[in-house]
Amino acid sequence: MTRPGGEWRNWGRTARVRPQRVEFPTTPEAVQRAVRAAISRGMHVKAVGAGHSFTGIAVAPGLLLNLTDLSGVVAVDTARSRVRLRAGTRLHRIPGLLAPHGLAMENLGDIDRQSIAGAISTGTHGTGAAFGGIATQIVGATLVTGDGELLTVDETENADLLPAVALGLGALGILVDVTVQCVPAFMMSAVEHPEPVDELLETLDARVAASDHFEFYWFPHTDVALTKTHTRLTGDAMRRPLPRVGKWVDETLLSNGVYRVVCAIGTALPAVIPSFSRVAVTLTGDREYTDASTAVLTQSRTVRFREMEYALPAEDVRPAFEAVRALIAERGWRISFPIEVRFARADDLWLSTAHGRATGYIAVHRYWREDPTEYFEAVEQIMREYGGRPHWGKIHGQDAASLRAQYPRFDDFLAVRDRLDPERVFRNRYLDRVLGE
Repeated sequence: MTRPGGEWRNWGRTARVRPQRVEFPTTPEAVQRAVRAAISRGMHVKAVGAGHSFTGIAVAPGLLLNLTDLSGVVAVDTARSRVRLRAGTRLHRIPGLLAPHGLAMENLGDIDRQSIAGAISTGTHGTGAAFGGIATQIVGATLVTGDGELLTVDETENADLLPAVALGLGALGILVDVTVQCVPAFMMSAVEHPEPVDELLETLDARVAASDHFEFYWFPHTDVALTKTHTRLTGDAMRRPLPRVGKWVDETLLSNGVYRVVCAIGTALPAVIPSFSRVAVTLTGDREYTDASTAVLTQSRTVRFREMEYALPAEDVRPAFEAVRALIAERGWRISFPIEVRFARADDLWLSTAHGRATGYIAVHRYWREDPTEYFEAVEQIMREYGGRPHWGKIHGQDAASLRAQYPRFDDFLAVRDRLDPERVFRNRYLDRVLGE
C-alpha cells in the first residue's frame, strides 16, 4: 500500500530524509513487488521500523518501506518453542503474542519500542553474562534480496548465511519474517539498589558472574551507582509486582516527567545538574519485586536523548569506565544523563559487537537538545583505546577501515553482501561509511 510521503525523522531526531516514495507493505509479496519496482526505476530501498536507531542506518532517500503493517505471528512450532514473526512486529507486542503458547523471549533490551527486524539488524542487546543479544535468538529468516527474490535462511536452507543475515545492518535485503528461538515463559526477581560506585567497581567481575542479569547506572557528579540484579525464576513463581501507585511515581512521574523538566532546565543552566543528579539517586532505584520477565527486563523511556554505546572486552569495562569518570571531572562537563553499563556473552554472529568475546557495554547519553559532539568524541577515543566496537544503531564516528580490524569475519560479510545485493540496492550513506562503498 502506498501512502503520501513527507519527511521521515528518527526518534532521536538525529536523522531525517524526504523519500522519493513511501510504501507500507502488508505481505512479503508486497515487499517483493515494491523492491522489484524500485530496481526497475533505479531507486535505492531501505526498510524502517520504529526509527529508534540514532544513526542514519535506516535513512531512505529513494524508496522507504515502512514495515509497521507487516506484523504478527506467521507460525508457532510448540514442539521446538519457535515462533515465526513478521519483520515489523514491535517488541512490546511480542509478549502478548507468545503468552498463549506459554513462551517468552530469552532476553530483551531495556527498551521495547523497536521492531523485531530493526532490533536484530542493529545488534540490540540486553544484559546478562550468560545471554546473547536479540539476534542470537534468531534461527531463521526470510528476506527479499537485491534481485527481488525471496530467500529463506534457516538450518536446512542456506544455513551458512545465518551468521550474516541474523545481524545484517539492512545491507543484505529486506527482512520480511524471522524465526525466534523462544523459552518457556518465566518470572524474574528484581533487586535494585543504590550502592557506592567505588565499592561496586571493586567487586564488579564477581557481581556479574554471580548474577543472571546485572547492570548499573552511574549519574555523573555523584559517588553512587544504581544497581540492578535480576534473577530468573520458573514460570509458576509467585508474582509480587510493584505497587501500582509506587510504580507510577517512580517510572512515570520521577523517571520521565520530572526528569524531562530537569534535563530542560539543565540545558539552560548546566550548573544545577550536579545537585539534581544527587537528588535523583536518592529518590529512585531502590526497590525489590517479582514479575513476568518482560515487565522486569524492559522499561518506559519517554525523555528524548541521543546515545553512543561501545562494546568492550568484559575485562576492560572497569578501567574504561574509570577513564570516562576521570574525563568528565577533568573537562568540567555537566552531564545530566547517567552512564549505563551492561554485559553479554560471546557469540558467533559475524557483525555482532560481542563476536568472539565476553563483552561489557558502556553507554553514554545526552539530552536531545544538547550538542553531544564534544562529549561523545572524547568518550569514543577512550573506547577505541580499549578495542571497543560501536553499537551499529547508535552514534559513532568509525568507518569501514577501522571496523574491519575489529571484526574477523568482516570481509566474509562483505562477500555475502556481494552475493545478495551486488548492485547495492539497499545501500545508503551510513552503510557506505561503515561497510565501504
